[in-house]
Amino acid sequence: MAGEVFPENFVWGAATASYQTEGAVREDGRGSSIWDVFTHTPGKVADGETGDIACDHYHRWSDDIALMKSIGINAYRFSISWPRVLPHGRGIVNQKGLDFYARLVDGLLESGIVPFITLFHWDLPQALQNEGGFAARSTTEAFLEYADAVTRRLGDRVRHWATFNEPRIFTVLGYMEGRHAPGLADEASGPRVAHHVLVAHGMAVPVLRQNAGPEAQVGIVYALNPVEAANDNPEVLARQRVLDAQVNRWFVEPVLLGRYPDELMQMPGFSSLAVEPGDM
Repeated sequence: MAGEVFPENFVWGAATASYQTEGAVREDGRGSSIWDVFTHTPGKVADGETGDIACDHYHRWSDDIALMKSIGINAYRFSISWPRVLPHGRGIVNQKGLDFYARLVDGLLESGIVPFITLFHWDLPQALQNEGGFAARSTTEAFLEYADAVTRRLGDRVRHWATFNEPRIFTVLGYMEGRHAPGLADEASGPRVAHHVLVAHGMAVPVLRQNAGPEAQVGIVYALNPVEAANDNPEVLARQRVLDAQVNRWFVEPVLLGRYPDELMQMPGFSSLAVEPGDM
């Protein structure tokens, strides 16, 4: 609105995801991700578009930083490509991949732009998907290994970290409905996938705090939507609670309260969920 004054410490930022911008999908040792496979599967993406080149940020990062600086951006949120750092999802670290992010972080800081890093913005290494992806509990350990490798390299100069971007979205669209990578349509797998994602988040947070120092801000990024009742009818209010649990509290309550919403626990997939000691 006219005349609005923003506080001096207001953060003006821009945000991207690795597969949306980087390109260079076969360069410097990067492994294949589920989005590489998904976009190259005929019929999955309009006009057969892929992220093979995208914005070519991998080669144009210094020009991109100059653009950010020229329009007054003082923060840049970007995601790390897991298969660029660990081509097979775990094991030997690809130093060339980490070097790219180190150059990017240093360039941002030199230009007065604060880096905000997201570890996972949906591009799971295909090698891990071949083992079941987040439907397999072993992926939680692989994520911890990945998070440790990245934060040991960058944690000395990056203070803002997110583990996962919008986990409900990739759980529902990727595993339950098949509209996003990895393109599965297994509705019953949703609670199991989500649980493993949340366990991976919980396991990684103390590692991020240790590697990035006590001043680091560590969290998770949600996609939340208000769920409003049309009237005070008890049946409508009950349905509102269920829908709010499915859309919002499914991922919020386990992190903040250490439990799943009561409205979900009798639903298929939740009542048989394998929750191990210490998970919550």
